Amino acid sequence: MGGPIRALLTEKTEAGLSTTLTHLDPAELGEGDVTVRVEWSTVNYKDALALSGRGQIIKKLPLVGGIDLAGTVESSDDARFAPGDRVLVNGWDLSQTHHGGYAEKARVPANWLVPVPDAFSTRDAMAIGTAGYSAMLCVLALEHSGLTPEDGDVLVTGANGGVGSIAIALLSKLGYRVVASTGRVSEAEHLRALGAADVIDRNDLARPGPPLGPERWAGAVDAVGSHTLANILAQTRYRGVVAACGLAQGPDLPTSMAPFILRGITLAGIDTVRAPRELRLAAWARLATDLELPKLAAATREIELADVPATVAHLLRGEVRGRLVVRIP
Repeated sequence: MGGPIRALLTEKTEAGLSTTLTHLDPAELGEGDVTVRVEWSTVNYKDALALSGRGQIIKKLPLVGGIDLAGTVESSDDARFAPGDRVLVNGWDLSQTHHGGYAEKARVPANWLVPVPDAFSTRDAMAIGTAGYSAMLCVLALEHSGLTPEDGDVLVTGANGGVGSIAIALLSKLGYRVVASTGRVSEAEHLRALGAADVIDRNDLARPGPPLGPERWAGAVDAVGSHTLANILAQTRYRGVVAACGLAQGPDLPTSMAPFILRGITLAGIDTVRAPRELRLAAWARLATDLELPKLAAATREIELADVPATVAHLLRGEVRGRLVVRIP
């Protein structure tokens, strides 16, 4: 099994949760039939909730966090994977009850693994991570409901975040006219470089509003929830569709039935944790064709494993733009 491996371990202390860089015996990695030598991970909003204790994400302590990982197979008891294969994992039980990506090795069930598409390096796969995979699931949901670029604008909230940045890049590549909503309007030039045609202040949507408003967009990708999502629904055009994948503003939804029964709006919920493997493979195949790597690179910053705990505080304060990849070895 080799010698001790570096890992960021989150533990319970009298002051709350504490995450420190330490070493684990490989025998402590947990159940699974594939051992992966982890090369890259990432920091998502959910990771920040987990390590801060705000979201009650971690169900078992002590635990190695990180809901994403990418690397190469070291050993496998499953015929579908062989040593040297490039693989990734998004979600499942990582950082909840199973050690996650913030360690030099991970042992996971083979069904959790997705091959890294040939178009991407393992670093690219984590620059995408759960955020980009979520964005792609949102796009697939919009398409499944029949939305086309000819139907009108598509709103993307949390535009400077990981989901928002990649959603803008994907939708613009597919021909949609994208309206980006952000709390940092000063970043408008960056958002337009990703593909946004228009940029609005998130405060326009964040306050309580009427159950129905002017019809402004045909669809939306929302990572914010609460009053923002309620206002998005209230201002979506007749028979429009909204894909909801986050709750940065809050888990509540203070709306009425009006958008649904008077305008026939579809609200599609996006689950990244338990999504079936077939859907994951489809999402990653589409990412390989629909995501422009220069745009991904422009929205990505690299940090070291030891930097993760400090970075979490910045992310929770909304001070992080785009994607953060974590170098593991």
